[in-house]
Amino acid sequence: MKKHTFLDRHLGPRGSELDQMYKTIGVNNLEELIFQTIPDDIRLKESPDFPEAMSENEYLEHMNELAGQNQLFKSYIGMGYYGTVLPPVIQRNIFENPGWYTAYTPYQAEIAQGRLEALVNYQTMVSELTGMELANASLLDEGTAAAEAMTMFLSSRPKDIKKTGAMKFFASENLFPQTLDILKTRSTPFGIELVIGDHNTVDWADGFFGGIIQYPDANGEVLDYTDFVKNAKEAQIQIAVAADLLSLTMLTPPGEWGADAVVGTTQRFGIPLGFGGPHAAYFATHEAYKRQIPGRIIGVSLDSAGKPALRMALQTREQHIKRERATSNICTAQVLLAVMAGMYGVYHGPDGLKGIATDINEKARILNGAFKTLGIEQLNKTFFDTLKIKLSSEDVAKLKADAEDNQINLRYFEDGHAGISLDESVTEDDLGTLLGLFLNLKGAEELEVEATEELAGDLLRTSGYMEHHVFQDYRSETDVMRYIKKLERRDLSLNHSMIALGSCTMKLNAAAEMLPLSSARWNSIHPFAPAEQAEGYMQLFEQIDKDLAVITGFAGTSLQPNSGAQGEYAGLMVIRAYHHDHGDFDRDIVLIPSSAHGTNPASGVMAGMKVVIVKCDDHGNIDLDDLRAKAEQYKDTLSALMVTYPSTHGVFEAGIEEITKIIHDNGGQVYMDGANMNAQVGLTNPGNIGADVCHLNLHKTFSIPHGGGGPGMGPICVAEHLLPFLPSNPVIPTGGDKAISAISAAPFGSGLVTLISYGYIRMLGWEGMKKSTELAIINANYIKARLHGYYETLYSGDMGRCAHEMILECRGFKQEAGVEVTDIAKRLMDYGFHAPTVSFPVAGTLMVEPTESESLQELDRFCDTMISIRKEIAEIAAGNAEVGNNLLTNAPHTLEEATADKWEYPYSRKEALYPTSWILENKFWPTVKRIDQAYGDRNLICTCDPIEAYMEEAEA
Repeated sequence: MKKHTFLDRHLGPRGSELDQMYKTIGVNNLEELIFQTIPDDIRLKESPDFPEAMSENEYLEHMNELAGQNQLFKSYIGMGYYGTVLPPVIQRNIFENPGWYTAYTPYQAEIAQGRLEALVNYQTMVSELTGMELANASLLDEGTAAAEAMTMFLSSRPKDIKKTGAMKFFASENLFPQTLDILKTRSTPFGIELVIGDHNTVDWADGFFGGIIQYPDANGEVLDYTDFVKNAKEAQIQIAVAADLLSLTMLTPPGEWGADAVVGTTQRFGIPLGFGGPHAAYFATHEAYKRQIPGRIIGVSLDSAGKPALRMALQTREQHIKRERATSNICTAQVLLAVMAGMYGVYHGPDGLKGIATDINEKARILNGAFKTLGIEQLNKTFFDTLKIKLSSEDVAKLKADAEDNQINLRYFEDGHAGISLDESVTEDDLGTLLGLFLNLKGAEELEVEATEELAGDLLRTSGYMEHHVFQDYRSETDVMRYIKKLERRDLSLNHSMIALGSCTMKLNAAAEMLPLSSARWNSIHPFAPAEQAEGYMQLFEQIDKDLAVITGFAGTSLQPNSGAQGEYAGLMVIRAYHHDHGDFDRDIVLIPSSAHGTNPASGVMAGMKVVIVKCDDHGNIDLDDLRAKAEQYKDTLSALMVTYPSTHGVFEAGIEEITKIIHDNGGQVYMDGANMNAQVGLTNPGNIGADVCHLNLHKTFSIPHGGGGPGMGPICVAEHLLPFLPSNPVIPTGGDKAISAISAAPFGSGLVTLISYGYIRMLGWEGMKKSTELAIINANYIKARLHGYYETLYSGDMGRCAHEMILECRGFKQEAGVEVTDIAKRLMDYGFHAPTVSFPVAGTLMVEPTESESLQELDRFCDTMISIRKEIAEIAAGNAEVGNNLLTNAPHTLEEATADKWEYPYSRKEALYPTSWILENKFWPTVKRIDQAYGDRNLICTCDPIEAYMEEAEA
């Protein structure tokens, strides 16, 4: 019998279908198509030595064996990472549900209302717990959120402070060490002088513009910062607070004692440790900063029928608009994790959260009482969950040995003391085991334990929070399950239909790749646990490091960057360090093609570089004459070129080797953006082309789900000469012998989701990955051929082929029929499809990428839909449909309209709602009509009740 391989399950078209597709494309076979698509001189000539592909069953057995090498100690390390209890109803219905994890970023808001509501819940929860007016829809981790606060403050300096040239930023010495390290990384390129010290002694008159403190601090002590903040405000200094969100159910929130921004992580809200991630960071601030806040904000607007509707507001991908003037390069958030954390808040409600926090604090007070009885000095006068114990070096050694024998991890400070951070997962038995360690330490057999006094009244929270009915209504599992399902039905995800988004590679996220994430031996390990307890992880990381290096043609890998944009930044910072190591401190020019992703110039600025734009020619390729002229003009200061390959225009540029040579000849390095790596794997690679570093979007090419806008992963692969500069971590050393400081908070980034890409590579093997690339190119060229005569493809290669994606010209339809590209995007919703990428990289166009996972049947459905829409446009142009009042300009059409007594459009319900036969079997209904984007920005509301409340008000 034939053995089904994972490749059989991963790929869409198969067998005789491929012959049919070749005929449509106009080639005889695969080799002819690839020859016409990829310049022959950059093709890989032979396959490397690579592990053999596994079947799904073999892979799952392998992962169980690897997991068995991870030791599941009980960790009381804390430092921003804590044990949690993920409610099974959230695990099963969100975390393990493709209806949630395969969704795309909600740029098409009409078919993302469920996810948007879940994110508004998250924003509301964060805003009210922190005592701030405004919160975004999540960032990557606490350390990078703190860095975003620093750079936001820099760009928001009051005029008086700016005039003085103030460039100092104060960071408390009692911040978490990983946060301090990221602040070091991010401050240097901007010319910010990071001053680390005691918050009690800082002199604000000495050139500062901002500062940051930890609450509770890194030792676990809860301090009263009122006077500190008051003094800062008098000096016009902006203050950020890195706060434990769960503690704010008990402690006075920073917003009530003067903070300008509050940052942190929502990991404690039911999100597994995951060896460092992914976890949704939070960022809350005042409305005065609404146009500076990094990341995404979900706000309320109106649809074309005047009904309230949700959409992304203000800073949505602001780097694509501002480019080199952007203050942040953030593209990926941690949406799936933010949804889970927000739903944790919905499920528990304010009383439940307060109960969890109170229980943790009570256990800490019991432990503190035991220390008093035993004569052990505990150094934190006031605490929430963390105790710092003063012990002799001999006692620390004895305690550590005893703890490890009991499979317990404590925190061991550099000053020789020990720390214990309690969390939601700590049971009465766990507490008893902990007490036993200290009884043994002191040679006692038993003791009567009484909790020490509760938190002082002047530190306790008195204000209410989370009073909206969404945080009151869902207490039973039945109710919350139905609420989650209701929201899921409002979102179009890959479990419904193809999402052909150019540059985003929305491919299959296979169930076999996802299954190990639910195992405690993978998801419950602390990122700062000793390496010997994570041997399974270490082996996996070592192997995927090698695999990614082979795939890219480079010498080594860093897994630390936990988004694509962060990978861009990391790659540029490594290049910067390389130049500085060679004494080239003046090399600060980065050349970027005009077609590049908006994150590229933003990342360049963040890395302290000056952006110089390189022109593209009429065919969408880099203008070699302009590149050569600018490389030579800046030869003494050239740092790097940022190039995407295949190009952002969906073409393998024939001159790529000449491009990299021009840069090298003028002293620069070549950074390759890996967004389009799905067209390279197995056929060519960045090292073969001549690049020096690339980042990889594991959430694109290597199958990590997009999660509605995150999680993402953006590891970098580098050539031999850049290996010494790969990033480290202050707690668990990583990187090279000349490592730059940390890029993200955890040593290996979002360790848990790296398992998915590992599975993708292990189950496909080299030939499977190569076949996937070939099928991605076949599928794209098939769509291009089928749509020929209906839509012009804007750019093609020298032999008329596209890579794995194409740009469809739609700009002529406006003059022809009054139809904008947005009208096509919205009309696609009536057909059950998510729109391709709209107006990027060329305004008024659609960028289409089908991926290798879509079947011929689905490709044909999409093509038939696009042809049907083109015919609808032709009907308008012919005068058979009204300009401005037609199937496209009125799209999308909702169920409410479909069931209304009156139908007031000049076309039939069938034409609007069921334009093709297959929709009868699988209709997706947008829940709102087209949303007014400008109204939402003019009337920003981003902490609110679920949308029904607004609908009730509108009806009233």
